[in-house]
Amino acid sequence: MIQPERIRHLNERPVRKGTYVLCWMQASPRLSCNHALQYAIRQANRLGLPVVAFFSLVPGYPEATPAHYRFMLEGLDGLRKSLAESGIRLVIRVGPPLLHLPDLSGEAALVVTDRGYLPVAKEWKESVARQISCHLTQVESDVVVPVESASPKEEWAAATFRPKINARLDRFLVSMEEQQPDISSLALDIGGDDTHLPSALIPRLVPDTGLSQHDLPWSGGERAAHDILDRFLRERLGRYVAGRNDPNAGALSDLSPYLHFGQISPLEIALRVLATGHPDARVYLEELIVRRELAVNFVYYNQNFASYDGLPAWARKTLKDHAGDHREYTYTVKEFETAQTHDPYWNAAQREMVLTGKMHGYLRMYWGKKILEWTKTPEDGFSIALALNNRYELDGRDPNGYAGVAWCFGKHDRAWPERPIFGKIRYMNANGLKRKFDADRYVAWIDELKEKAEAHPAVPASQV
Repeated sequence: MIQPERIRHLNERPVRKGTYVLCWMQASPRLSCNHALQYAIRQANRLGLPVVAFFSLVPGYPEATPAHYRFMLEGLDGLRKSLAESGIRLVIRVGPPLLHLPDLSGEAALVVTDRGYLPVAKEWKESVARQISCHLTQVESDVVVPVESASPKEEWAAATFRPKINARLDRFLVSMEEQQPDISSLALDIGGDDTHLPSALIPRLVPDTGLSQHDLPWSGGERAAHDILDRFLRERLGRYVAGRNDPNAGALSDLSPYLHFGQISPLEIALRVLATGHPDARVYLEELIVRRELAVNFVYYNQNFASYDGLPAWARKTLKDHAGDHREYTYTVKEFETAQTHDPYWNAAQREMVLTGKMHGYLRMYWGKKILEWTKTPEDGFSIALALNNRYELDGRDPNGYAGVAWCFGKHDRAWPERPIFGKIRYMNANGLKRKFDADRYVAWIDELKEKAEAHPAVPASQV
């Protein structure tokens, strides 16, 4: 079922006679549980036309690194093959969407696209809607509950958001019948597409950033995402509640990079978790649906989500009141980036992020809190935390990342007892880590990763 609330018509041009229906995949480049693709297939079958899919490889995407592009290219390579098995040709071109869509849509009856929430995605859709000569429809597929259906405004915290989104789950947490196109587009002569996706393409997409070029322990793509989901359901869901705050427990799903790149659907994950009947499923779904979609609510309704000004007024006031407090330690951006602080636990967390492209969620909270504590001003701390998160996390530049950094500075949280530097912002320290898990064991594991990386000539020692 594709609920009407997921569908938005972005221009008033008519559906016309054409050679194909064009599905512009950008936020959701996947085959399964993709409402935008299914809408395109249904429209194509109704019109007696094939479906052509399109993805725009945008050089110099804001804050994207070679690691981000490599993960995305791996996903696109698998997507091209899986779409072909369904009779759908994937056209991949290098350049911003507006460079190619007017031409590609010239023979389209209509264009169907997915939905992104960051400003750049909105700008692309608005520009394309004005420039193309056929109808453009957007279909939301990367949240369980469409963002406006979940709430019409920015929510204060999970406590205010939870009852609203939970009340909508009966309507939106339902499976969708997957249809196949009646007519194949594989033989269409479209021309000019880049369907060969070697890693050598990366220098065309992103300038040399000087960042570590070692291989991260993740393979991009829909098949890899489903393998990881299978492992989570089989081996980890049963210990998720007890072990989710312990980086040594291996209890997390590890799906956040795949969700960020649209290579797996949150709806599909939720339905499969529910199908297990496991009593701990509700705790995981709190993170997947309530917390993740609260982050989407934040970036959608708060135009300052990527800046210090997007924090609640009470948080900015209390931090301002304590901005002059003595700080025992302060570090530069470079010292943070190269994990050169006095704290072995913070250093390990930073190295985990650099070496693996992912940091354990509980450590990411501690990591952000300490950046606040060890910078000269809270504004500097916010900027440094967000820049490092976006640069090194595979799921950086994502609503969850923006909300996660903001949470460390008071967003979606309440006031706590006042203390130096933090004011009324929630505080975390190393002793708290040790009460939660064996922090020294975590450091030893990261040290092993660091030694292996230093022995690999592709990894600059300064980055680990």
